[in-house]
Amino acid sequence: MQYDKDLIAGKLRRWEKYMDEYRLPDWDDIPNFGLYMEQVVVLLSEYLDYLPPELKKEQFITAATINNYVRKEIMPEPIKKRYYRLHIAYLIIICTLKQSLSIQTLQTVIPMGLTEKELKTLYNNFAERQRRTAVYFVEQVRLAAANILDHEADPENGIAVNDTSDLIISSAIASSFTKLLAEKLLLLNGKTIEDGGDILVKHKK
Repeated sequence: MQYDKDLIAGKLRRWEKYMDEYRLPDWDDIPNFGLYMEQVVVLLSEYLDYLPPELKKEQFITAATINNYVRKEIMPEPIKKRYYRLHIAYLIIICTLKQSLSIQTLQTVIPMGLTEKELKTLYNNFAERQRRTAVYFVEQVRLAAANILDHEADPENGIAVNDTSDLIISSAIASSFTKLLAEKLLLLNGKTIEDGGDILVKHKK
């Protein structure tokens, strides 16, 4: 694979600036006057506009997917075909997490039957965690891509890559590890040391 270093460096810097400014909407800024499905799809596309245009050949938020979330009881049903703040908050969390977790797994992550106060707390915590994680991730990319961005390389930096191909592979590997960690931890929900496996056994899967 051949990549233009200056092009990649420019893209990475623009992406870093975008991620630095990107925020999920505040709870109070989410509409609560009842939106129809078509309006919800447009609104979510604006809130979650982090995909590059090249990857937007197909909508990743559609009426069919939202109906599926309701049918699988991952989110509450609309009220007389209208979606309010609580519905949109659920959808923001679902659409963010489904990039790395399966729908089946999401059912165990996002609790149903929450009061509005409880959901507000859950959503605010999620939005803040998303922001902090984005900051951390961007910093890790800067460290890994030091040679591409012409930063002064730290000889102790064990994650630095040589070129764009290495960065792609490293990113894919990191994605697989983080997804695996999330899934393995979810399997321990409700378990104790007695029924959750012996943590002292080495290399146990």
